[in-house]
Amino acid sequence: MDWDTFRDERRRAGRPFVVAHRGARLVEPENTLRAFLLALVQGADALETDLRFTADDQLILFHDPTLERMTEGVGLVRQHTLTQIKALRTRHPAGHLADDRVPTLAELIAATGGQTPLLLELKDPLFMQPKYAQILIDTLAQGGVLRRSALVSFHFEHVLAVKAVQPDIPIGHITLKNPWPKRNAQLLGPIWPLMFVNPFYTALAHRMGSIVAPLDPTPEPRLHYYMRWEVDAVLADDPGGVRGRIEAFLT
Repeated sequence: MDWDTFRDERRRAGRPFVVAHRGARLVEPENTLRAFLLALVQGADALETDLRFTADDQLILFHDPTLERMTEGVGLVRQHTLTQIKALRTRHPAGHLADDRVPTLAELIAATGGQTPLLLELKDPLFMQPKYAQILIDTLAQGGVLRRSALVSFHFEHVLAVKAVQPDIPIGHITLKNPWPKRNAQLLGPIWPLMFVNPFYTALAHRMGSIVAPLDPTPEPRLHYYMRWEVDAVLADDPGGVRGRIEAFLT
């Protein structure tokens, strides 16, 4: 499955797809290979992660601009080389340090065999520069996952900058404010209260040919609404639990 056929596959499945938000992050350190592989075992259909550049321009999977919350390190991610970041232990959801290391995007692609749809959030403003946009595209192309990768950001100009380098890559927009689907975005991630402000959001987005995946990594209390509105995908901090609840709705 790739993002071009995502909506068709969703219709055939008869349910929204489950996108693991930073992996199975309630059980394993977020954005680590262990968290992503566990999410797939639990039934996730796609993986969401965050992209940042190291000091030596390597693409890593890391949410925050600084190291403190998720590792034993201190300071900005961008001020550390990949070797320095690889030396750091990551923080387990229980609070202790774990031996899992911060992975690169290339390592995630290799670990999943290039077969899993990836939802890549561009956290780094460096993506605005053609050099860094090209690094991302080259990494995806070398891993054979260009068609299985979609780029999203709160800053639509970031994904547009990468699309200028690779025009056919799917791009999307995450919003905390706009209750109306954005044009020219193949994927739409409105924060979940906006779906209640505009309960026709999904229907309008589908008329535009867009995929809807609400920004709601703990969707359990609202799953019956999402099923009714026929959203295309749901984020999940607990992909196994969310997958189970969706299947319970269908029985």
